[in-house]
Amino acid sequence: MKDNPEEVAQLQPDYLGFIFWEPSSRYFDGAVLQIASAIEKIGVFVDADLSSVLEHIKKYNLQGVQLHGKETPEYCKKLNKLKQKLDFKIIKVFSVKEKFDLSVLKEYEEVCDYFLFDTKGKLPGGNGFTFDWSLLKDYPSSKPYFLSGGIGLENVEEIKEFMRSPESNYCYALDVNSKFEEKPGLKNIEKLKEFKSLLSI
Repeated sequence: MKDNPEEVAQLQPDYLGFIFWEPSSRYFDGAVLQIASAIEKIGVFVDADLSSVLEHIKKYNLQGVQLHGKETPEYCKKLNKLKQKLDFKIIKVFSVKEKFDLSVLKEYEEVCDYFLFDTKGKLPGGNGFTFDWSLLKDYPSSKPYFLSGGIGLENVEEIKEFMRSPESNYCYALDVNSKFEEKPGLKNIEKLKEFKSLLSI
């Protein structure tokens, strides 16, 4: 979110994401938002210093952090320890191309609350392309995950089919972004309404 988070919040999503990676065209540096407490604010970071992550958690009262870079298990372990003082969730992103080695998840099991699978592209997120979701058919974990990467209105039937498959057993949430934008950071409210209606969520 960047330009119209209050409008999107009226649709009552479970989460709103705010990108705190400065090179992004969606970079958010606005004022602290007053939105319904039922909507969790998630900060998106890319290889950020732990001190910067904590500063943003406190400033924006974030309920979660989404790690979209090359953060190591050790990094996540250090961040996980800081949860003793601040209550937030850790979402580790994994970028998927034609193939994906699911064994890399094992080292993150104990130090993350959720995984997120996105399409590998030129930028860390927001590339507008889907990956082959069947790559998750051998998902080795019981940890809930977010499905991301170029999800739009044209994927509704595909999503419904996926949610009937065994690989969706631990699919916890859908992460939508670029396919619902008028421009980076500005969401098309009518498209979001239609998407929510078609999926009955």
